[in-house]
Parts: sequence; C-alpha cells; structure tokens
Amino acid sequence: MNVLLCSINTLKGLYDISGVEVGQHLYWKIGGFQVHAQVLITSWVVIAILLGSSIIAVRNPQTIPTDGQNFFEYVLEFIRDVSRTQIGEEYGPWVPFIGTMFLFIFVSNWSGALLPWKIIQLPHGELAAPTNDINTTVALALLTSVAYFYAGLTKKGLGYFGKYIQPTPILLPINILEDFTKPLSLSFRLFGNILADELVVVVLVSLVPLVVPIPVMFLGLFTSGIQALIFATLAAAYIGESMEGHH
Repeated sequence: MNVLLCSINTLKGLYDISGVEVGQHLYWKIGGFQVHAQVLITSWVVIAILLGSSIIAVRNPQTIPTDGQNFFEYVLEFIRDVSRTQIGEEYGPWVPFIGTMFLFIFVSNWSGALLPWKIIQLPHGELAAPTNDINTTVALALLTSVAYFYAGLTKKGLGYFGKYIQPTPILLPINILEDFTKPLSLSFRLFGNILADELVVVVLVSLVPLVVPIPVMFLGLFTSGIQALIFATLAAAYIGESMEGHH
C-alpha cells in the first residue's frame, strides 16, 4: 500500500510539473508599464546562458581549436552559411542579427524542454520558455520587420518604396499588406508550434504512462531547433529580399 501511495504521489508530482497554466501571469510595473515578470526572468536566464557561452568561447582562443572552440566555430559557420544563402554577398553585416535571433530562439525553446522551470512556484503564472509567450514572438517578429525595412532603406534610400507600385500601381495595397503580414506570420508560426508541443505533452501525461510522453519530449527538442532555424532563415530571406528589391 505504501509503495502504491508513493507511486501515485510521484506521478502526481510529475503531472503538476508538466501542467500548463493558460492566461495566468505574474505582473511587474516598470516605468508605468505592466510587464510579464516570468518572461523577463526566463529571458534573463537565456541571455545569461548565451553571454556565458560567448565568454567561454573567446576567453582563450587557440590557433588549433580544441573541442569546445570547434563547437562554437561550427555554430558560427552554420549561421554564416544561412545568412549567405538567403541574403547573398552582402550578408556580412547581418550575421550578428541572424545569429542572435537563431541562438536566442534555440536556447529559449530548449530551456523550456530541459530546465525544470515549473518546480519554481510563482504567486501567479509559471516559468516557461520565453517563446511560450506571444509577446516575445511578436517582439522578435517586429525586430525582423524593422531590420527588413532598414536593410532596404539603407541600400536604396527612399527609392526602396518604389517596389510597392511594381509591376503596376494596382498592386500597391497588396504589396503593403504583404509587408505587414510577414512579421505576423513569423510570430504566430513560432508561438503556435511551441505552445502546441507543450499542450501535446500535457495531454499525453494526463492520458498515458510517462513511457510514451518522454520520447515525445525528445522529439520536441528536435522540432524546437527546427523552429529556430526556420525563423532565422525566413528573417534572412526577408532581409535579402528587401535589399534585392524584388519578390
């Protein structure tokens, strides 16, 4: 009987950890604005992980790279390849932006799957991956939109807006709508996939033993990485498109 009660309590604890609170947030007031505290906390953790990794990477660079340096150089080369493929020969200045987007989203997604955020109890809401909040994905998408317009205006000046009436002025409303829907699609694609992955795990934990949900969680790690790659690739493609001036 004691063994059974212990097993039930263990499963209940695991279920509580895997639960998702919808619509609950811990609010902070900063400068007259109301912000989601749990998103700021987890974002700071992700930023600390990225900064710490960067410091480790450049602390003692070697001419013949070691295992750790090899890994960071591979990540940098991967980001450069994505930028070069989508933007073209003028990709250099945009590598930091594309790399920041990719690494922040990647580490955020994986932190939601690997770090036991839900063990830490908050008065309201719960800690989760920053990308689990639509405000974060909207902010990332708007940054991409700003970079998109900045790239076009820097390359072509005010002549950049001439693309809205090409090949015919009749397409002006459609071309304007397209530019505004790009960040919207980026935001909802990222937010929807991350939230859907968490909801699937919660439902499986509720219905079947942990033997089934655990492999699904590992599959979620893979899809989370793919989502980061898709976002970074599309962001680079949009920037490259604005610099080339065609659709």
